[in-house]
Amino acid sequence: MPASSSIELSQADKRELIRMVWQVLDHALAGRGLILPSPPSSEALQRHCACFVTLYHGGELRGCIGTVQTKDPLWRVACENAYASGFNDQRFLPLTLAERAELSLDIAILSPLMPIENQGEQALLDTLRPDIDGLLMDDGRRRALFLPSVWRSLPTPKAFVTALKQKGGWPPNFWHHNITLQRFTTQVISS
Repeated sequence: MPASSSIELSQADKRELIRMVWQVLDHALAGRGLILPSPPSSEALQRHCACFVTLYHGGELRGCIGTVQTKDPLWRVACENAYASGFNDQRFLPLTLAERAELSLDIAILSPLMPIENQGEQALLDTLRPDIDGLLMDDGRRRALFLPSVWRSLPTPKAFVTALKQKGGWPPNFWHHNITLQRFTTQVISS
């Protein structure tokens, strides 16, 4: 059964979530650190839901941090991940105020993770749905995840899985029966 979104957000919920995330980033850019806004009244934003926040500067990746499981409400997870994306992603220096004008972001809300039986790499390649599936691979020591948005730059299942293996530290031709596979979809809110 394909994964589906676990949360329905109204347009007002989406606007409120974006407003809260930008508020966190703007406070941090002003040198105040992580300051969480007051909890929203929206029941949907209070639901426990994992997400990733991806920041772009001038259209280029500037940070991406997220969670696959959480015990916190969506609004809080999105705000904390936005802060971490801007200031704790080890691939980048912390954001600066000078970058603010060209910043944009995506909040990718994850569906529940759905196990895929490991029947070999070719079976996985035959099963993946480009532009729909995100994928989490884990062998107990290493773990790697790609959001569905990665299909934009890696449009074939082979390229997607090969790059994911490299991200996780596995050789490109590596495969083992103990790898656990989980797919998910995302609902993306952009600003």
